[in-house]
Amino acid sequence: MSDFTGNFWSVFVAGLTLVSIVACLVLLWVTARTRVASDADNTTGHVWDEDLREMNNPMPRWWMWLFVLTIVFSLLYLVAYPGLGSYQGQLNWSTAGNYEKEMSRAREQLEPLYAQFAARKPEDLAGDPNAMAIGERVFMNQCSQCHGSDGRGSKGFPNLADRDWLWGGEPAQIAQSIHQGRTGAMPPMGAAVGGSDDVKNVAHYVLSLSKAPHDSLRAQLGRGKFTACAACHGMDGKGNAALGAPNLTDDVWLHGWGEQAIVNIINNGKTSQMPAQQGKLTDAQIHVLSAYVWGLSNKAPAVRH
Repeated sequence: MSDFTGNFWSVFVAGLTLVSIVACLVLLWVTARTRVASDADNTTGHVWDEDLREMNNPMPRWWMWLFVLTIVFSLLYLVAYPGLGSYQGQLNWSTAGNYEKEMSRAREQLEPLYAQFAARKPEDLAGDPNAMAIGERVFMNQCSQCHGSDGRGSKGFPNLADRDWLWGGEPAQIAQSIHQGRTGAMPPMGAAVGGSDDVKNVAHYVLSLSKAPHDSLRAQLGRGKFTACAACHGMDGKGNAALGAPNLTDDVWLHGWGEQAIVNIINNGKTSQMPAQQGKLTDAQIHVLSAYVWGLSNKAPAVRH
């Protein structure tokens, strides 16, 4: 109810809830006093399957009192817990507060497990089967929805198992990406490049950088127009990890390959976002997770015990 600036809806919901409970009590009282006229044999006259007759017996008293108890329980519940508009309840319970308590207990229980890895370098942890098993579980829970269970990603989601890194592939850079998240934004560059024909020429020049099939004449014409892109990707097209600008020379295509895919990105731009995991994961969990991610593309020697 905090989404509303006024108090009307809070009062409305609270009033509607209480009226509904009172209405149930009134309905019970009215039906308990109502008597349906019955035939001489104490039936209502309703017959099913030729010989099944509905009797006109009153509702069992214990059943009626059970209904009353549910109404009393509902009133006590609304006093203790939130349910009447913006009223928080005497116990001050909330789903967010309950979640935080459960997460706090879980962190306390897991702290000794991660403490054994805290002082070790990610490169060392990548060769520890125990650390990697834990890192894999964290990865499955937090990262696999986008990057896949094997870390190889898909269109629009980076492959973490190769050596192509948008923001840098060192353990510290990976940990920073996990901690803070990343937002990669390429603005629409069609107007800066020129007309539609110029955009196609630049697309073929980009394809030529990675030795991909292209029109060499268009690529030559697009070389000069590529200067509009060089601020981020560099004049050599090798990208800039500080900006998250992709390397255009390695034949790795995050958002699709070919003339049309590149033309669309030049004209429309592209924004990709990785959410920050800080607050969702502890520093110790991120330390192990970054070691696991680093290990996907770096074969560390196994640790001998």
